[in-house]
Amino acid sequence: MEEQARQAARADYQTMYSPLASVVRRAPVTVTPQASVREALEAMERNRIGSIVVAEAESGIPVGIFTLQDLLRRIALQKCDLEQSIDNVMTRDLVTLKPQATAYQAALTMARRGLRHLLVVDGEGRLVGIVSQNDLFALQRVGVKEVSNEIRAANDINSLKHSAAEIRRLADNMLAQGIGAEQLTHFISTLNDLLTLRIIELTLPEFELPRIKWCWIALGSEGRFEQTFSTDQDNGIIFEVSAAAAAEEARKCFLPFAQSINKKLDACGFPLCKGNIMAGNPEWCLSLDEWQRKFAGWMREAKPQALLFASIFFDFRPLYGEEQLSESLREWLLSASGGNPLFLRQMTENALQCQPPLGFIRDFVYDDNKEFPHTIDLKMYGSRPFVDAARIFALAGGAEDTSTAQRLRAVAASMDLGSDDVAAVIDGFYYIQLLRLRHQHKIDGEQAGANRIDPDELNELDRHILKEAFKQARKLQSRLKLDYQL
Repeated sequence: MEEQARQAARADYQTMYSPLASVVRRAPVTVTPQASVREALEAMERNRIGSIVVAEAESGIPVGIFTLQDLLRRIALQKCDLEQSIDNVMTRDLVTLKPQATAYQAALTMARRGLRHLLVVDGEGRLVGIVSQNDLFALQRVGVKEVSNEIRAANDINSLKHSAAEIRRLADNMLAQGIGAEQLTHFISTLNDLLTLRIIELTLPEFELPRIKWCWIALGSEGRFEQTFSTDQDNGIIFEVSAAAAAEEARKCFLPFAQSINKKLDACGFPLCKGNIMAGNPEWCLSLDEWQRKFAGWMREAKPQALLFASIFFDFRPLYGEEQLSESLREWLLSASGGNPLFLRQMTENALQCQPPLGFIRDFVYDDNKEFPHTIDLKMYGSRPFVDAARIFALAGGAEDTSTAQRLRAVAASMDLGSDDVAAVIDGFYYIQLLRLRHQHKIDGEQAGANRIDPDELNELDRHILKEAFKQARKLQSRLKLDYQL
C-alpha cells in the first residue's frame, strides 16, 4: 500500500513527460449536438466543470466544445435562448492530440494557439478525455507539494535518498519546461534545505546535545539560494556559551552530531566538501564569539586564504535552530565590514583577479586546462564575478541579503544604478547560471567538467548572449574599480 502511494505521487510530478493518457483523470463529460444549451449548462453544473465536449452519440467523435467563455460571449451578451441547440453556439475549431503525446507537448500547443483546453482523441478520432491549461499548470505545483510531503514523511536515510533523487528529477523536468534560472536555483536550494532539515530532525534523537542555543547554517551557493545540479555541501554550526571552556565542551558534543549529518548528506548525493568546510570540522563548529573573532581575523589579515574563506562564509544564512544567532552574526559582520574600507578594497582586488573571459580579438579567451581544453569555466569566470561584486556591494551598503540578485537589487539605489541597468546585470548572471544548469543536466551529474563548456558547441544566439552576459560582469567590475580606485 505504501509503495502504491509512492508510485502515485511519483506519477504526479513526472507527468510533464508522461503521455496524456496518464494525465486525463476522469471520463469526459459530453452532450450530443442536439442537446439544448440549458441541458449542457445543467451537465456542467452537475459535474462542476468549466467546459463540456459536444460529441456524436454513436461514434463518440467530438465535433465541438462549449466553455464558460462561450456562455458569456455567445449566450449572455447576445441574450440568446437557452433552449436552442448547443450545436449553434459551440466552438467548432477543435485542437486535438493523441494519447501518446506528452503533457509537455500539450502545454506548448496551448501556448502557441492561445488555448485553455484541448481534446485527447484515439486513432479513430474518438474522445478519450479533455486536458485544461489549469491541469497542466497544476502538475508542477503538485510535484513540489508531493516531494515536500515525501521529505517531511521520511523516517530513514533510504527514504531521504529517494527524495533527493526526486528533487533532481523534478528539477530536470522544470528545466525542460523553461523555468528561469533564478526560480530553478531557488527551488533546488529550498528543497535541499528541506531535505537537510529532515536529516537534522532524524539525527537529533541519536545524540545528547547540550541545552544551549545553537543554529545550523548554510554557506556558499546554498547560503545564496543558488545551488545547481552539481554541488557539494558547505555548512557550519553557531552556538551560544558564556566562556571559552564551555565552548570546548559544547563543541565536543556537537561534532559527532554534525559529522553524522555530513555523512547522511553525502549519502543523499551532496558530496563531502573537499575543503572540509562542514559543521563536522571543529574549525566551523564555533560559538558566536568565536565566529566573530574568526571573521575579524580574516578582515584584519586579508591574506589570500582569508579572502577565500570570506567569500564562502560571508554568504551564510540560518537553516535550523535559533535563527537569532545567525542574525546577530550578520549584524556584527555588516557593522564590522562596512566600517572597514581597507578590507573591502582587498576583497575587490581579489575579486578583480577573476576576469570575464572576453578577448579583444577573439570572442572568448581560454585557460590552459589540459583535461578540458578550449572550454570556459562558467562558475569561476562566469558567475563568480557577479557573486563577488554583489557580496562587496552588500557588505559596503549594509544589505542583509545573501543571494546575488537580491544583493544587487538592495544596493541599486545607493549605487545610483537604474532599474534597467540592474535588471540587465541580473539577467546576465542568470543566463550564465542557466547555461551551467543545462550543461550539468546534459552530463547527468558528473562532477568533472560540471561547469565547463565549449562555446563552439553553442548556437549563434547563445554565443552572442553569453558575450553580452560577460560584458555585464565586466561592467560590475568596472564599478568596483571606480569605487575603490583600482
